[in-house]
Amino acid sequence: MKSNFYISLIFLIATNSFSQNINWRSLKNEQKHIISLNIGLLYGTTIDLGYGHKLNTKLPMILNAEFSTSFGDTALDDFKTKIGAQAEVLKIGGFSTTLKAYGVFRRFENDNAQLLNFGSELSAVSGYYKSKWYVAGEFGFDKAIVTHIKHSDVLKNYYPGIKSGWYIPTAGNFFYGVQSGFSLGRNDLNLRAGTMATQDFKSTPTLPFYFQIGINRKI
Repeated sequence: MKSNFYISLIFLIATNSFSQNINWRSLKNEQKHIISLNIGLLYGTTIDLGYGHKLNTKLPMILNAEFSTSFGDTALDDFKTKIGAQAEVLKIGGFSTTLKAYGVFRRFENDNAQLLNFGSELSAVSGYYKSKWYVAGEFGFDKAIVTHIKHSDVLKNYYPGIKSGWYIPTAGNFFYGVQSGFSLGRNDLNLRAGTMATQDFKSTPTLPFYFQIGINRKI
């Protein structure tokens, strides 16, 4: 029973996405809205849609809201939403560092259980940026803070004593890799690739790497 519980928590993170990639040097003052579409391999094949709004602040900052779901037989049975912000906290010549912070809600369901989770995602991106391109490294942590597990009748038949309810704390994954982008007018093409490890660094997910390609439209 305990092993099934932890397996479920690992699969909870299966619906994943990463926040919008921003090339601050290509973003014009009059461009306040950013719409993004990303497709990737993140524990499985996923698609996500995001919106960003640039604030009129001295510190360059963008508010973000994003929704992602995995491809599967049942539409929207696994999904992830998040809301938060990212800010360029350091700029020295062409070098830049961005910090990102998000609150996360996600849902995962299989034949054994339905999981609802509230969590967070924190990350940093640092690299070299020009108006037409950029390349950067990223490091972040995706934490499932509190999770509600509702076990299915199928699982209850095998483990009559198993209990549904809230569990805290639960699981988390580190992710780290590289990203790059190319700007063409109002459009930015972004690429991201990297690897992941569980929070104790003693194991990795079944698919321990990620790859994502996406496009931003600046308005």
